[in-house]
Amino acid sequence: MAATSTANSLLDPSTFVFPEHFTGTSITIEFCDRCRWLHRATWVQTELFLTFPPPIIDSISLHPLNTEETAGRFRVWISVGRNTPHLLWDRKVEGGFPELKALKQRLRDVIQPERSLGHSDHKHDA
Repeated sequence: MAATSTANSLLDPSTFVFPEHFTGTSITIEFCDRCRWLHRATWVQTELFLTFPPPIIDSISLHPLNTEETAGRFRVWISVGRNTPHLLWDRKVEGGFPELKALKQRLRDVIQPERSLGHSDHKHDA
């Protein structure tokens, strides 16, 4: 009977607890919703999680924007711990969307500079 009680409590919403805010590394992807860039943002999110799974990256947030001031925006930010967020990529500044190889290299250089990304990695100068 104890197993039934435990199984029932796992399905009881009154026992659920909201996840704590992460204090590790988080990524925020801002994108223009008017430009219909949700699929691109989720693709980048998936690729970053596949390369840097938790606990390397704790969370990746998607932040859709829909104003005149944010038209055409696609930015990728990184926050490490309680440090000020750092811009990894801005579509308008860089002249286009990030190639995943370049974005992963920039991210790696911030959170795991000693890590190799394999065959697609650029060579570090010694």
